[in-house]
Amino acid sequence: MSKVLPSTGHLPMEAVHADDRPWETLRWPGQWSKMLFHPRAERPTEPNAGLVRYEPGSHHPFHKHDFAQVWYILEGEFEIGETTYGPGTMLFYPDPHSEPPLLTKTGGLMLFCQYQGPTTQGRPVYDGRFNMSARKPIAEESLDV
Repeated sequence: MSKVLPSTGHLPMEAVHADDRPWETLRWPGQWSKMLFHPRAERPTEPNAGLVRYEPGSHHPFHKHDFAQVWYILEGEFEIGETTYGPGTMLFYPDPHSEPPLLTKTGGLMLFCQYQGPTTQGRPVYDGRFNMSARKPIAEESLDV
């Protein structure tokens, strides 16, 4: 945890390199994450921020969240709802939001940042979503949160 800079009363920036984190099991089939920052008891408003890698054919169903998030596509093509998006595309999901089904035939890589909703105060979930020991079947996943 960063210490307040005495000269300004503000916290300093923090840096984490992606190579310093392992790939972790993510909740949806064929998806893996390296969250470089994530909420913890001592830092509950820290965002889920990092990388998500998608294997060819990976997907997730329609679901909803009460936090906000931004995705930036680095590699691959993603069918999200009725539209296909590729590298260089940034997607913003306000709070609360619903996510249409996502499918990638090519596989790909995205930069992710999920953060506390400014209007809902909903917080992103790290434990049991980004660091799972094993995925649950989609039918057992909550599609609301």
